[in-house]
Amino acid sequence: MRSSSTRTEGKRRCALGLLLFTLGLTISVQRTRLGVLSGYAPQPVQMLTKLVRAHGNTAEYAPFLAVLFLYLGAQHPPAWQLWCMAGATACRLLLVLGLLAWPSMSKPNPARAVAALGTYAFGAALCVAVLVR
Repeated sequence: MRSSSTRTEGKRRCALGLLLFTLGLTISVQRTRLGVLSGYAPQPVQMLTKLVRAHGNTAEYAPFLAVLFLYLGAQHPPAWQLWCMAGATACRLLLVLGLLAWPSMSKPNPARAVAALGTYAFGAALCVAVLVR
């Protein structure tokens, strides 16, 4: 039987995967709607530009975070590691919100700043956890 921490860690990996694939599908729908088969005009106020950036950024971080969650989660992690996994997942979701909900990507916003710093801090903490195992 799986422990509750393993199930919770699995849900976090699932959240990252759903985020990645939902963004990909949304880009496809947006491209179809706009008649844009590839590429995009890098205009920081257009939704397609925001979606492509959110998807790209998610694709850069989510896979490695999922690997960290899987590795550490399989070894009965202490509570602080579970909190780091939850924090990293929340930060990835917040980053997408920060990219999509603000009118433009041309200026920083608090959601993006907190999400980026949180991703770096939680990700680094989880990497250290792997090193000290």
